[in-house]
Amino acid sequence: MARDAQVLRDEPGRRPVAASSTVFDGAIFDVVRESVDFTPEVRFVREYMRHCGAVAVLALEEREGIDHVLLIRQYRHPAGAQLWEIPAGLLDVAGEEPSLAAARELAEETGRTAGSLTPLLTLRPSPGGSDEVIHVFLAMQLAVLEDDAYVRTDEEAEILTRWVPLDEAAAAALAGEITNATAVAAILAARARRG
Repeated sequence: MARDAQVLRDEPGRRPVAASSTVFDGAIFDVVRESVDFTPEVRFVREYMRHCGAVAVLALEEREGIDHVLLIRQYRHPAGAQLWEIPAGLLDVAGEEPSLAAARELAEETGRTAGSLTPLLTLRPSPGGSDEVIHVFLAMQLAVLEDDAYVRTDEEAEILTRWVPLDEAAAAALAGEITNATAVAAILAARARRG
């Protein structure tokens, strides 16, 4: 089959690893150093972040005939900024399915549940430096939790929520006013699916 006639999709296929060691053992991620046998003649060393993975939720609701997304504003220390994002969190509960983690994060960060939660995207935000995979879900048929007993601490203590028209959120993403990669991808994907 001609190369340009192949199906356009990522192809798994890990190259052999001659040596592997953990050079940093962290609370959320580790840094791994591996010697990779790329070809029989080429071996190179790569360091990357080994990550447990994450989920994110684009909550969508029609209001007065216009699609709105639920955004949160959260302080992100590495960025040194309060960023507009979509609810998200780590896949750090052993055995928890991504859809259940997404529902949990939506409830914890926004005090809402979804009657419908379907896959929207799967992202690798930094494949040259991390093995992190983010599963993004589309949440619809939202309801406010009657008993929101979750206590938000640390950077979650100051989370603000805001319903924003989908077109306004997409324009902000394309203008570089919203820079969280997961939020940008999810907003633009939801807008493309609507069309």
